[in-house]
Amino acid sequence: MKRFHQLFGISVVVVFLLTGQYMDKYLGHLAGMPDGPRMLYRSRHIYILLAGLLNIGIGTYLAYHFERWRRVLQLLGSGLIVIATCLFIAAFFHEPKLSGLLTPLSQRGIYLISFGTLLHFFSGLRRRQRATDPGL
Repeated sequence: MKRFHQLFGISVVVVFLLTGQYMDKYLGHLAGMPDGPRMLYRSRHIYILLAGLLNIGIGTYLAYHFERWRRVLQLLGSGLIVIATCLFIAAFFHEPKLSGLLTPLSQRGIYLISFGTLLHFFSGLRRRQRATDPGL
């Protein structure tokens, strides 16, 4: 999973660069676009970068736990983060075209990336060890 996060994260950063080119070349750098869709394109673009960098960070520092429940939390957290990343990419192309500034994909993506990150956090929590020195 460590290597997957690294490669997936680098791929997502490349997608971030490509979506920037899409906004520049295909959408004319969003010039003349109404504020709502323009804001959605830009914010979804930044969400893609956030997700890519989070995946790279997890891939860099991930250490598998020996305890099964901790490993399960890591795997669930990683799965949620990967799904959220895919939702952000889909949201970039889909949500700016919706009326009323609806954001169903990125909203779910934010929840999933938050829960996935928290699962990684909880998998790394250690029980406090009791001090052996009575003077402490």
